[in-house]
Amino acid sequence: MRKIKYKKSRKSHVNPLEYTGKHKKFESQMQLFVYDDLNSVEYEDIEIEDLQKSVVPGQINWLNLHGLNEIELIQQIGVFFKLDNFILSDILNTSRRTKVEESSDNLFFNIKSLLPTENSDNISVEQISFLIKDGVLISFQEKRSDFFTHIRERIREHTGMVRLKGADFLLYLLLDAIMENFYITIENEEDKVEELISISKNSADPEILIQIEKHRDNFNFLKRSIIPLRDSLFAIKSLKDDDDFKIIEQETFSYYSRLHQKTLELLEQIDSDMGMLESASNFFFSSQSHKMNEIMKTLTIVSAIFIPLTFIVGVYGMNFEHMPELKYQNGYYTVIGVMVVIGIIMVFYFKKRKWF
Repeated sequence: MRKIKYKKSRKSHVNPLEYTGKHKKFESQMQLFVYDDLNSVEYEDIEIEDLQKSVVPGQINWLNLHGLNEIELIQQIGVFFKLDNFILSDILNTSRRTKVEESSDNLFFNIKSLLPTENSDNISVEQISFLIKDGVLISFQEKRSDFFTHIRERIREHTGMVRLKGADFLLYLLLDAIMENFYITIENEEDKVEELISISKNSADPEILIQIEKHRDNFNFLKRSIIPLRDSLFAIKSLKDDDDFKIIEQETFSYYSRLHQKTLELLEQIDSDMGMLESASNFFFSSQSHKMNEIMKTLTIVSAIFIPLTFIVGVYGMNFEHMPELKYQNGYYTVIGVMVVIGIIMVFYFKKRKWF
């Protein structure tokens, strides 16, 4: 889980272009889809100098960039599409929270994609940014992934409504695909929490508490990631009544309302899951307390049985010279027998009172 660190030293550039993510070994590659209802063209590993003749006005153009290591390429994209420097900085700075920025001619949106890490309790984080301008949707991914494979297949096979709609609908599909990762992550966390609850019923290992706290941190991280997404989608919904904003068509706003509703459902699910974690923690402590009470009860009963026996032994161990019982021929066996009888009577009494 990465934290934002602020440096006190001033920099000469207001928005320095520097990739701050951890996926620095991935080579930058660009893929371009140009399509409409009748035709679809796909360009793999397209170069920046080929964009001028490949981007077709009047059609939907989806430019997808994998890898953010080549700063010069990012700058060239910014120059080609006339993007402000602060937008490029937000694309490269992966410590920024999810946000949306709109103007009369473009819409910028960045989002955190979360997925569970294999064979680990950690959550993998990737920032994905989107920009719509002049009928072109540009997506920036930190690394190559298969989040949007099914959307590419829809474009190629002309299935669904993707080729009948504009770039704003394509952005909705991409955001919806990323939000599916939240569901996957939450379901993975829920499975692990249920396993922890099951283990806590049969084990007193303190490691269980460590695991519970780890998953509580994961749920808090998920919540902190979804809340700004919820606010950003609400901001997009609010643009419906803005007559100057033409990036999103009026009929497409309903789809973004669905995404906003999904964020509310995700947050409710996380709150419910955190309640399960709290119950698991309480159950563990209750189980530990119950086991300790059982141990203390057993020790108390044993101590109570030996109290009168210890008293008898103490009396006959005082070594007074004139103790008549000491002269009895069977005195020793008599005292032992009395002690055994007292012990048996006390055990039956405690059993009758259901103290054990």
